[in-house]
Amino acid sequence: MDINTKMLVNQKIIVAGAGGLLGKKTVAAILDAGARVIALDVDKHKMESTLVDAKIDISHPALSLYQLDLNDEPAVIKFFNQQQGITGAVNSSYPRNKSYGAHLFDVSLASFNENVSLHLGSAFLFSQQCAAYFIRNKAPLSLVNISSVYGVVAPKFDVYENTTMTMPVEYAAIKSAIIHLNRYITAYVNDSRFKVNSVSPGGILDQQPSEFLHKYKQQTLGKGMLGMGDVIGTILFLLSSQSKYVNGQNIIVDDGFTL
Repeated sequence: MDINTKMLVNQKIIVAGAGGLLGKKTVAAILDAGARVIALDVDKHKMESTLVDAKIDISHPALSLYQLDLNDEPAVIKFFNQQQGITGAVNSSYPRNKSYGAHLFDVSLASFNENVSLHLGSAFLFSQQCAAYFIRNKAPLSLVNISSVYGVVAPKFDVYENTTMTMPVEYAAIKSAIIHLNRYITAYVNDSRFKVNSVSPGGILDQQPSEFLHKYKQQTLGKGMLGMGDVIGTILFLLSSQSKYVNGQNIIVDDGFTL
């Protein structure tokens, strides 16, 4: 049986960053698994366009679309206070400033601090409010944050040679912090009905140059860069009752990149 087949029936799940590469796939997979989805993004019109391009019916009766800036604290608190029946949440958002992606010595302190605030700060606020929602309702809720292999191991900088790419220092700091933030919140809430876990994907295929793709593939067991669909099964597992006592964990999906 396909792992996606109605494994989330009768659930109601928030997907933040629903207009992104991973977010749109997550929305589609959760709908296919039988759940209702509340899709969030900072730009609702762009999210709608992205979902339509991904062949997702935005008029689907089980899908609701909302514009929400995860760095707007009053708006995020208000959103969670208005919700009922939430059983899960996935934060696939990726907020960053215009100078994000610079090489180490080109990153200013102001830019570093801004990116950490945008990405890690919003992950904190979203996770905090999921925890507060659980405390109010005392019903099972599973939160899945998205980390990265580069939140677990140091970058393999040789795969970026002869390209304009690098692995941003902010990204490493943020993604490693998210893993420990999950553990902190899990220990603080101290209730097995509230699951907080993360998925750490390896590199995701997104029109990278061929030389990079070749070098990256040599660091894996043969797959190379992952497709979005390669990560979805793990997210669905963590949202489902099949992971009932998996809590405070970080699951790496990388075809051996971190070995």
